Amino acid sequence: MTTEVAENNSGKIIRPKKEWPERLRATLAVLFFIALVASLIVILKNDLVNKKIEETKSLVIDYIGAQGFTLDDVIITGRNRTTLDEINKVANLKRGDNILKINVNELKRNLETLPWVRMVRVKRSFLPNIIRIDIEEKNVLAIWQLNERFYPIDTDGYIIEADYRASKPMLLIVGAGAADNILTLLETIKELSPDFIARIKVANYISKRRWNIILDDIANGITIKLPEENFAAAWKKLLKLDAEKGILKRKLTIIDLRLDDKVTVKLKKKQSKAESS
Repeated sequence: MTTEVAENNSGKIIRPKKEWPERLRATLAVLFFIALVASLIVILKNDLVNKKIEETKSLVIDYIGAQGFTLDDVIITGRNRTTLDEINKVANLKRGDNILKINVNELKRNLETLPWVRMVRVKRSFLPNIIRIDIEEKNVLAIWQLNERFYPIDTDGYIIEADYRASKPMLLIVGAGAADNILTLLETIKELSPDFIARIKVANYISKRRWNIILDDIANGITIKLPEENFAAAWKKLLKLDAEKGILKRKLTIIDLRLDDKVTVKLKKKQSKAESS
């Protein structure tokens, strides 16, 4: 295309309006529209293909199931506190079900919602057609007392939402926030002094800040008052005092470790007195 340039009466050059920007924008708009339509066609086509695949897959599974691949039995291991009624309610398995239609991953997730179940392994086997369910149940670490109510706490530090009656003496933890912090306390003490874990009868979380620990006996044991910060260092100090002076063998009711430079103890005598070491 040729363009003529003319002069007006004032002598200024008059140039024609450029057309290529508008043409470029129009071209880009057309290309965008074509790309959008093409994408929609691909999506719809893929959806139709996927739908057809699922329909074919379902027909094949139904056919295979009709040839004898139906559920013969369910074998459950590891169950102790979890009842069969609870398992049956969430599993919803019946003899004669098409074994290929059983979603083992969904079955696993459903079973792990039961209060005493910590982890589940589900395996499908054929001829005989069996679903094997291996249950690992939660273990009770402690009993948490809060507002005059008692809750079993598992070894991961979570509340077990189920009724529980202890058949043997259990660690008692007390106070708001105790369940969230008990693992840190026990792991630190176990690392520093493994033998002391069995001696801890009560762990009282004071004002959501620090711990009081009762050793050996709930009513007549020794109360160890730990500081809010760096209780591991305070525990090391206690171990050193016990190794050098046998402080835990004395007739004491309280050992106060809250101060860095001082350890205060209280005797079991009626006229108790405080002494420093």
